[in-house]
Amino acid sequence: MFIVYGHAELFFPYCASLKEKRKYIQSIVARIRKRFNISIAEVAYQDLWQRSILGFSAVCGSQAEADLILQVIRDNLDRHEDAYELLHFQHRNFRCPLE
Repeated sequence: MFIVYGHAELFFPYCASLKEKRKYIQSIVARIRKRFNISIAEVAYQDLWQRSILGFSAVCGSQAEADLILQVIRDNLDRHEDAYELLHFQHRNFRCPLE
């Protein structure tokens, strides 16, 4: 069993309200959840309209699946770079031995 988790820090230079930022966040989260059943949510800066941190985690059966999930998350974040800037993307994955 493999566990992958991390966070992505986003900056929305063109957002003028929390409502507009939430629209982007909900779109990102829905796209990633649609492709893979992972846990992802806005975990910080909910009250700021130009910043956000998305936290994510997943449990996988293989290292290849963990790598694929990380690649999908990164690709989805890179897809709409005109609306926001990806400031920081950090992740960790490790093998959890089954006993």
